[in-house]
Amino acid sequence: MNPELLRSLAPQVLAALVRRYGDFESCEDAVQEALLAAATQWPAGLPDNPKGWLITTASRRRIEQLRSDTARQRREELVASMEPPDATPVSAVDDTLTLLGLCCHPSLSRPSQVALTLRAVGGLTTAEIARAFLVPEATIGQRISRAKRSLRGERFVPPDSPAAVQQVLYLIFTEGHTASSGSALNRVELTTEAIRLVRQLRASLPSDGEVAGLLALMLLTEARRPARVSSSGALVPLAEQDRSLWHAELIAEGVSLITSSLAAAPVGPYQLQAAIAAVHDEAASAAETDWVQILTLYDLLRVVAPGPMVTLNRVVAFAQVHGAAAGLAELAAVDPALASHHRVAAVRAHLLELSGDSAGAREAYLVAAARTLSLPEQSYLQARAQQLST
Repeated sequence: MNPELLRSLAPQVLAALVRRYGDFESCEDAVQEALLAAATQWPAGLPDNPKGWLITTASRRRIEQLRSDTARQRREELVASMEPPDATPVSAVDDTLTLLGLCCHPSLSRPSQVALTLRAVGGLTTAEIARAFLVPEATIGQRISRAKRSLRGERFVPPDSPAAVQQVLYLIFTEGHTASSGSALNRVELTTEAIRLVRQLRASLPSDGEVAGLLALMLLTEARRPARVSSSGALVPLAEQDRSLWHAELIAEGVSLITSSLAAAPVGPYQLQAAIAAVHDEAASAAETDWVQILTLYDLLRVVAPGPMVTLNRVVAFAQVHGAAAGLAELAAVDPALASHHRVAAVRAHLLELSGDSAGAREAYLVAAARTLSLPEQSYLQARAQQLST
């Protein structure tokens, strides 16, 4: 039994149940029970229609929930009229984007929309979502619980704009590209799913420049994945990657997308990030990277979508153009709320190393290593520190 099959079907089954019954929270509970049943029964033989099997099983579980409710008598007539859908006629349409629309219901706040969708559609844990948002895990748990309560009785409503959906998919991709914890640097299942969903979103919104920009950004970033990890599993920084391992097809598609998008649509943050990725991907070597152009794009991005991570990434480009000392001065202006993030310490270590302060760089690398939960990142940062001590 393939766990990836269950992961891919879960949001589609949940969407089908909520479309039929309307109550998000009880439907999610029923789907979880159906998934547990599948994990137990499918190893003996996969059903002919796995999605239909899950929908039927989850529907039965939900009806059982209603029958055991304290308001049984009031619900008996409703329960009696509910027949589990037959597995055979289940639509082959992927309802995942429809579920995205429900999770981005306009009655929910933007943070709640994003958190709920990452949980229900992306399958991320509460802890993973919290690390993506740089907020306490309890905060995310509360957001998800409140969102579920708010959706009781709600039917599918198209999102007021695709912005929340785009942010969700970007965060899913980011978690897959650099896992926030664990022994693996990449979670390919997440990047693959995010790209698949953005392709669907683009098919629905072909003239939206930001959707095109988001897809281009993902493709241009994913193209570098084969070179980001060595044969021993160690992290390989961008400047040291073997560019012959990069996916030329993904780069070509991403460059074409962002080029046409910038020419035809108003410029947005995903398009600017994609343009930055394109400059990196089109450079034949790290030494040939056009850092002046990248810095210009970050300056635009800081105006269009200011944020601590944008500021931090701009510091790296600024240092490449103006020198390590100037970069360290810029780093001092980074948002204090981000000061404890391991990437700030890692950037400081890199700039100190470039400026010749080996002792300061070593200390900063060790601080960064202690702050990240990603084992590949820890190993890389510790190795850098060790190199400076010899």
